[in-house]
Amino acid sequence: MLPDFRDHEALRRAFRWQIPPRYNIAEDVCDRWAALDPDRTAIIEVSRDWQVAPVSFGALRDASMRLASALAARGVRRGDRIAILLPQGRSVLTAHLAAYRLGAIAVPLAALFGVDALAYRLTDSGAKVLVTDAAGFAKTRQIAHPLPDLALTVSVDGADGGALDWHALLAQAAPDFATVPTGPDDPALMIYTSGTTGNPKGALHGHRVLPGHLPGVQMPHEFLPQQGDLAWTPADWAWAGGLLNMLLPALHFGVAVVARPVTRFEPEEAFRLMADLRIRNAFVPPTALRMLRSVERPRERFALNLRTVAAAGEALGAETLAWGREALGLAINEAYGQTECNLVLASCAAIGVSRPGFIGKAVPGHEVAIIRPDGSVCAPDEQGEIAVRRPDPVMFLGYWGNEAATQAKFTGTWMKTGDQAVQDAEGYVRFVGRDDDVITSSGYRIGPGEIEDCLLRHDAVALAAVVGKPDPLRTEIVKAFVVLREGLRGTPELAAELQDFVRRRLSAHEYPREIAFRDELPMTTTGKIVRRLLRAEA
Repeated sequence: MLPDFRDHEALRRAFRWQIPPRYNIAEDVCDRWAALDPDRTAIIEVSRDWQVAPVSFGALRDASMRLASALAARGVRRGDRIAILLPQGRSVLTAHLAAYRLGAIAVPLAALFGVDALAYRLTDSGAKVLVTDAAGFAKTRQIAHPLPDLALTVSVDGADGGALDWHALLAQAAPDFATVPTGPDDPALMIYTSGTTGNPKGALHGHRVLPGHLPGVQMPHEFLPQQGDLAWTPADWAWAGGLLNMLLPALHFGVAVVARPVTRFEPEEAFRLMADLRIRNAFVPPTALRMLRSVERPRERFALNLRTVAAAGEALGAETLAWGREALGLAINEAYGQTECNLVLASCAAIGVSRPGFIGKAVPGHEVAIIRPDGSVCAPDEQGEIAVRRPDPVMFLGYWGNEAATQAKFTGTWMKTGDQAVQDAEGYVRFVGRDDDVITSSGYRIGPGEIEDCLLRHDAVALAAVVGKPDPLRTEIVKAFVVLREGLRGTPELAAELQDFVRRRLSAHEYPREIAFRDELPMTTTGKIVRRLLRAEA
């Protein structure tokens, strides 16, 4: 945990990692709280028809032990992969806890994945068990090629065509299970990268990934836990953002987490949920925050109880930060990381680490630098690649079955992120863009984030994505794909207005020379814009 110092430099000097030689995520986030008070609320489930049901730490301990017993009786052992394909709810967490108890490897899969995405991940991971629902099981039956490693499927919706009934399985299982002794470096979970470029890779993490995340959660959530804290995220718990930026760290601190299964993010519904449940701490990806901007006067219409809002996954942008202060009455704290090494940069307005247009500073416990291609550290204000020094408890163990890609991720002691950024003399980091996203035009290197943020300031724009389009004269030109606010129509006149809007606010070399209006933008299941598809179209 972070020491209780309200000064960033003092925090960095005082912080020390304290990870025990024996450590298991299930014992940490469930068993120790259940031992203190089995009735303490861990999860608050909100059904699609707004029925609210609390789930206690004691109930989670009992169910996860039964599931672990049932799987062990069917031959599941240490190191086996257990795929989890479920929307937010108690069953997701129960399956995770059972996997950790077994010393197995949890493989979270997003409920919105299509058949091909599931087929790839189930095949690549060699998953032995799949825990899912009727909708997920129906998708797996559409997979064309066999899954020889998949020996057992369990459905929370009951037995169906080869899937075992979750409820019967737990009812018949032994209520006690001796959790397999694990150390911090033993594999615990594998999260597939979002695959914005190339095939997704399985980033394998040890049990230490959870304590490694704690300071990176405490900083943007301003010293979580505080009295009355209650956490929620619309992000799928299959994504690192949902699982490791909110669910597991909150439970480590004994903070209950609101769970609501949704298939589509609805801004009005999100505000209603935050108001009705009196949510105090929200992790909301930047794209969802931009969608929330469509709701007018949220503080007047909803009785919000928010203490902190954190964002990560894409650059937040100064415009969304300003909206948060005005519309929500607080500073949205940005954080940065990636599936392989998450939450290593963050802002924290409570200690004065917050600056428009910048992610923030290095989280205590992590050594982060901007490096050149040869691994040397950049001078202040020199653009380079964000890198994290190893060893680091939040850093992945490696890519599953891909040693070459693992080795390519490192230069000496630095893990490269593939993200371009600039760090100023005070340690603030400004995100420029992915290596693949940076646009080279007339000798200038242009990051898409600043242009997208500028476009969002125009009253007509709901979402925007900027890419480089090949050009024989300038190497590339800036092209923008724009989603307009409801009721507006894209016209040549509006395109010209947007071009002039950017030209006057940024510079002549950064304005989009082409603008395409779209009804929606391609996104990963984690809410990131897939710019490679837009680049291909351009």
